[in-house]
Amino acid sequence: MKQITQMGATVEEAISIALKELDLTREQVDIEILQEGKKGFLGFGSRKANVRVTEKQLEKSDQEQQSVQQAMEELNEIESSEAVAIISKSEVENIQESTTENLQSTLEVEENELIDEKRNDNTVAIEHAVTYLTDIAKQLDINDLTIDVEEKGKIINISLESKKAALLIGKRGQTLNSLQELTQLVVHQYAKRFVLVKLDVENYRKRRQESLEQLANRMADKAVYTGKKIELEPMPSNERKIIHHILANRIDIETYSVGSDTKRYLVIEPIR
Repeated sequence: MKQITQMGATVEEAISIALKELDLTREQVDIEILQEGKKGFLGFGSRKANVRVTEKQLEKSDQEQQSVQQAMEELNEIESSEAVAIISKSEVENIQESTTENLQSTLEVEENELIDEKRNDNTVAIEHAVTYLTDIAKQLDINDLTIDVEEKGKIINISLESKKAALLIGKRGQTLNSLQELTQLVVHQYAKRFVLVKLDVENYRKRRQESLEQLANRMADKAVYTGKKIELEPMPSNERKIIHHILANRIDIETYSVGSDTKRYLVIEPIR
């Protein structure tokens, strides 16, 4: 909370100086007149006005909270209507540990296979990534998994499809993000040069980004219309970056992140 005590020739002058110092508008502050100004006569008996200016503490109304909550719920409707299993990164790693012996047998290859110049640089790495994802899917009781791999320069795009896609995506893509990180580690063991793995399930990431774009613009317009900042629910860093990027060129709002770890969230604040 910002507060300042300011003197001036008149009350209005003191208030004006204080607002400039605080970088706030009159609507954003409470004003307490401590002393009225007095001109005096021929320089005698004059006194300056004295005011105390305090920044108001604004809280979102229940209606605003419900509005943001509703927007976030609409955003998450793209996820499966089925009961989505929430599988955290640590749980996926536990699955990995439970299949260590099986993975070891598939990930270990003879040295001559790694240096076979007749094969593409990333062929071996891709094969083991596919084997790894197939084994993980079996641990999740997914037996209809199909995998499509496409290379574009230093990027390996891996697309998964299954009737149980929700299990591979997880709540707000948590499981999908964990699987992508772990698949990246597998690929790094066998790739001869740096490559970036991008994992997706039934075009989830594109649909999620489109929903984030709609949410970002709608909440930014709401912030400008109401003159109050909008706080979104906690999101992973990659989704916060998408919203930051979408709104980067707007001159009527600013965005910033608040909080830490899994509770970090994004704020959209109008510029007055």
